[in-house]
Amino acid sequence: MRVIRGRASTPEGDRERTRDLLDSVADTGTPVVRAWTPHRHLAFGRRDANEPGYDDARAAASEQGFPPVERSVGGRAVAYTGTTVAFAALEPTDDSRTGITDRYEAGVDTVVDALESLGVDAERGEPPDAFCPGDYSVQAPCSTDEQRRRPGKLAGIAQRVTAGAAMVSGVVVVADRAEIRDVLAPVYDALDVPFDPDSVGSVTAAGGPSDPERVARALEAAIVDGRERSVESLRAATDTSREA
Repeated sequence: MRVIRGRASTPEGDRERTRDLLDSVADTGTPVVRAWTPHRHLAFGRRDANEPGYDDARAAASEQGFPPVERSVGGRAVAYTGTTVAFAALEPTDDSRTGITDRYEAGVDTVVDALESLGVDAERGEPPDAFCPGDYSVQAPCSTDEQRRRPGKLAGIAQRVTAGAAMVSGVVVVADRAEIRDVLAPVYDALDVPFDPDSVGSVTAAGGPSDPERVARALEAAIVDGRERSVESLRAATDTSREA
């Protein structure tokens, strides 16, 4: 398995290089894993772009200091603060029509295992009116005094399947809960999508570490799961893919 570390110079560049890696997995059959901290931005999904309030939502994100970006996959809007961790597990597949549910289930289990290794009492699920709602999410009870034991969403998982390869990806909120709540509230309001700011959780609020590097390496280790691995920089890995 190839372990790719680092990030591109822009969110758009990160997505482009991840697409390059997905193509490489399809060509070579060698699985790839990434876990990194994207640049600060707010990523909108395709459904968001079709809402009447989309322009207002983008303006609200910009006003809060989150450059808006539109992604081609995934659900509703997600905020990346700079400490938020993204991950992607890319595997070869023989049939793009099968295995989707199994990969989702395995992805949830992997995130739960990674968070539990960091001392977080994580489980599958999400509170009502959470950000980027979906069936494959991870939550954990908050351990802070003002919101003790109330579950908060820590992670959401998406999937993309192409000819020859599948990618299970997601986002984990490490810290900065207040900042995420503050930007998502006006964004979701403009999109006319239900959102409860108190549904936002974080690794730190659930009793885990505030260091995004520790979270990224825990996710990486859980995805690798003891397999032989080689570690490469994003630039070197994707430059090689493009040459090939």
